[in-house]
Amino acid sequence: MTSSSRGGTEDDPFGEGGTSLLRQPKAVWATAGASVVAFMGIGLVDPILPSIAQGLHASNSQVSLLFTSYFLITAVAMLITGFVSSRIGGRKTLLAGLALVVVFAALSGMSGSVGELVGFRAGWGLGNALFVSTSLAVIVGAAAGGSAAAILLYESALGLGMACGPLLGAILGDLKWRYPFFGTAVLMAVGFLAITAFLKEQPKPARKTSLLDPVKALGHGGLASAAVSAFFYNYAFFTVLAFTPFVLNMSPYKSGGVFFAWGVLLAVFSVLVAPRLQRRFGSLKVLGGSLVLLAVDLLVLGYGDHTTAIVCTVLSGAFIGLNNTVFTELALGVSDAPRPVASAGYNFVRWFAAAAAPFLAPKIEEWTDIHIPFVVAALAAVIGAAIVAVRRRALTLRAEELEPRHATEDGVTVFAN
Repeated sequence: MTSSSRGGTEDDPFGEGGTSLLRQPKAVWATAGASVVAFMGIGLVDPILPSIAQGLHASNSQVSLLFTSYFLITAVAMLITGFVSSRIGGRKTLLAGLALVVVFAALSGMSGSVGELVGFRAGWGLGNALFVSTSLAVIVGAAAGGSAAAILLYESALGLGMACGPLLGAILGDLKWRYPFFGTAVLMAVGFLAITAFLKEQPKPARKTSLLDPVKALGHGGLASAAVSAFFYNYAFFTVLAFTPFVLNMSPYKSGGVFFAWGVLLAVFSVLVAPRLQRRFGSLKVLGGSLVLLAVDLLVLGYGDHTTAIVCTVLSGAFIGLNNTVFTELALGVSDAPRPVASAGYNFVRWFAAAAAPFLAPKIEEWTDIHIPFVVAALAAVIGAAIVAVRRRALTLRAEELEPRHATEDGVTVFAN
């Protein structure tokens, strides 16, 4: 039985029989609950993309812009979240983000055209960026039992949200495609009230973050390498998330079930499997191998029959979970920049790929055939692995000194996610 960086052992990752994780102040549970809903918003539209296209008389590429607008704004917002939170405090930043999500999620449900829906999703992305980029720092600052339990709680919220988003979208979307948006607005409003009631303002950082700090942090070769590799990986990731629902062409319930299983694997491999593999093989070997396996999975998904496509979609969650964990740790530890600043710069680069993939994949299908978007995504994953191999020395400079972890007391966003 070996020690775990999360405050327990490999056999008891929660620490002290789980007590350090479960015995938390109401403020922590309120923020973690809102985090679940925030992460649900990423995959919420997955099972209802075909329904939205039909309901709004839009093409697949037009509907895919729901992801593009969301993540494009999220990427740009990475430059301002630290600037805002270091000036008005974590609590007010959380509430501002939640308020924006409530408003724009409700407006999304009332959209009369795909153009309106794309615009409202952009506003939603801004709110989500403000909330998610601040929530971990708030949870760690308010948690009892040390930061390890708080980080594990946050990671659990992330995994639960990624898994349950498609499920909620399927259940409500089977009734009407607008209902998942209204459901999210209601849940985030509950989160807003809970944080208002239970979370007290925490001390502001001693140093205010400037708008250019995240960009300056990318001047470090190791952080820049991690960000560029993650950019190509994210293209592959969001090809799965945003384009596969059109390929599977299933009912909302069935599609929601597929992506629920995908999200469960993502959570399990991110929280439980990745740390064990890193301790045994090292972070860069795990990352390079996982990216190559993701590329193989994508090729089989693209050229297999319908059943094979379902299996490969679910299986991709395992590789995505591993990659998310290792990339985040590299972003946190490879440079000497403050972790929130390094994370902001890293996320600023990688989320542009999350914006590009949902738009380009359907276009590539229109220009070629249904197989080629997955070939392109597989090549992107291989390029990401090649960057890790070529830039190994820069990426290992400080990564070797790190124990497997997802964040620290400084606070950092894993998905912006």
